[in-house]
Amino acid sequence: MDGEAADNSYVSKLTMVTEGEWKGWRCYPGGDPFEDLAGPFYFRFDDDGRPVCAFRAEHKHMNGGMFMHGGCVMTFADFSLFVLARDAIEGSQTVTATFNCELVGTARIGDLVECRGEVVKAGKSMVFVRGLITNGDEPVASFSSVLKKTRPRGS
Repeated sequence: MDGEAADNSYVSKLTMVTEGEWKGWRCYPGGDPFEDLAGPFYFRFDDDGRPVCAFRAEHKHMNGGMFMHGGCVMTFADFSLFVLARDAIEGSQTVTATFNCELVGTARIGDLVECRGEVVKAGKSMVFVRGLITNGDEPVASFSSVLKKTRPRGS
């Protein structure tokens, strides 16, 4: 771990953005070390009460050809599926068990990348989610995933 002690105190804090481009959106600074590095990613609820996730494409999100890196798209999809499934996983520790993604488009620096989706089925221990990531009206990726509700170790 590069000489650093493990820090298990990483605590997510849901934050409402109060100024700038993302005013009125929510984010989780300190929620996930990898997403903090890859993001920031944001979400809000549309007029129908459905979650919408988004971020603005930056240089750090690009591949060598200056198109959005597929790994960035999939990281954003993983963030989004937990937002899409918020109600179904509330109160439980949950991990991504399966993840399928079709990369069908791209984004460039400055583009607004969004995700919308739905819970297909919420079971006792598994939640099935699907989503579509877009750049304007153009699809970037479609994905589906199964989230597994877990028990804390020792339970």
